[in-house]
Amino acid sequence: MIDSHRDDDWILAERPDHMEEECGVFGVYARGEDVARLTYFGLHALQHRGQESAGIAVADGHSLMVVKNLGLVAQVFTESDLDSLQGDLAVGHTRYSTTGASKKWENAQPMISAIGPNTIALAHNGNLVNTASLREQLQSLGVRFRSTTDSEVMVRLVDHFTQQHDSIRGGIRDAMRLMRGAYSVVMMSEQALYAFRDAHGVRPLCIGRLPEDRGWVFASETCALDIIGAEFVRNVNPGELIRVKDGVLEAEQAVPAEKRSLCVFEFVYFARPDSVISGRSVYESRRTQGMALAKTAPVEADLVIGVPDSGIPGAVGYAQASGIPYGEGLVKNRYVGRTFISPTQSLRQQGIRLKLNPLRHIIEDKRLLVVDDSIVRGNTSKKLVQLLRDSGAAEVHLRLTSPPVVWPCFYGIDTDTQDQLIASSHTVEQIAEFIGADSVAFLELEDLVASTGRPAGDLCTACFNGAYPIDIPDSLRRGKLRLEQAE
Repeated sequence: MIDSHRDDDWILAERPDHMEEECGVFGVYARGEDVARLTYFGLHALQHRGQESAGIAVADGHSLMVVKNLGLVAQVFTESDLDSLQGDLAVGHTRYSTTGASKKWENAQPMISAIGPNTIALAHNGNLVNTASLREQLQSLGVRFRSTTDSEVMVRLVDHFTQQHDSIRGGIRDAMRLMRGAYSVVMMSEQALYAFRDAHGVRPLCIGRLPEDRGWVFASETCALDIIGAEFVRNVNPGELIRVKDGVLEAEQAVPAEKRSLCVFEFVYFARPDSVISGRSVYESRRTQGMALAKTAPVEADLVIGVPDSGIPGAVGYAQASGIPYGEGLVKNRYVGRTFISPTQSLRQQGIRLKLNPLRHIIEDKRLLVVDDSIVRGNTSKKLVQLLRDSGAAEVHLRLTSPPVVWPCFYGIDTDTQDQLIASSHTVEQIAEFIGADSVAFLELEDLVASTGRPAGDLCTACFNGAYPIDIPDSLRRGKLRLEQAE
């Protein structure tokens, strides 16, 4: 009985400067509909949450099929793939690795496993903090693992308890009682679709309904509902387990809800600006963040520009509140994302130019107020400032719509170790000097919280203040925190 890194982004040739997101999940039950294509377009809407692999599994009541591979959604699936995925239920996943090697097919999701007479497919967003102990206990029972992800630990745990209960819902319920950390999961068998969320609600997961009661949808963000015409119903509650079978949705509180701790970075960077998180427009949150920055960190400038895409709403808000004109000074190349075609060394040296190109005639001789979402390591911000200076900017003042990131994340965001976070060892003035900006200023935490429309107690802000809502095992703390802080 069980008791209760990824490869570097070639574009920058260094670790990227933003918080790197984890995954997007999507699930649908719709009898008589093309659920594979509904899932395909849902994953397209969630592509920003993960670009390393994608997968779709479909069930028809008797059997389950999956197509998954490394790459973007459009790279992974063909028309013939989608034509072959016939059924009434589907789950899909876009992955950015936070545990497990990124370039391994075995770590792509959905994870597939046989459970007694059934087969399940599971897609997970988040990160468990007690993976190591659960894996050891399962291995002691003879369970063998094919991947290195905590998602497979979930699958094996559900399998273990399902065999004891002879019920998949019972297996999920018992697994949830043991799993610690962040998880928003969609899962299915041949006959039913399941969705469940950790007791703190760290990662988002919402419920939608197709028009004319044609089916139910689960997704990481509301933008995935919008693209297929589904209507938002509500969020999956922390600790809740939902099953959809034969078109009927049944919900239960599988584990007691604990302190709500929705990741605040959804409002800063992760979520698409057209999504709604906990009743709040992400775009309006970011615009409000920019307006607050204009009041707390004013500067004389000729033009406000935003770093595409997450910095643009904040730049609009800063311009509106400050009266400084807003302009488009950087153009994003949207088709140079992650790819298997590596650039030449000379192109690699261009660094950020592969993603962003400046509009010289807009920014030349201007004192620029540049709005971005965050500084994590400082390397990309340094390249950005140099890019703007090379294009003729007279001054570059950087404003961030989040506080300094000082503490690493243990719940599914790739911030690596604390020593790699520039704000953990540099003052604001030192950060400005390092990246070459005339000035740098961060949003105050209270202003960030206010922009979300949520009480401070409902949000996880650990990356700013070290207040982790879920206890971290010492082995993990020692791996990411400086030794004196891990003691």
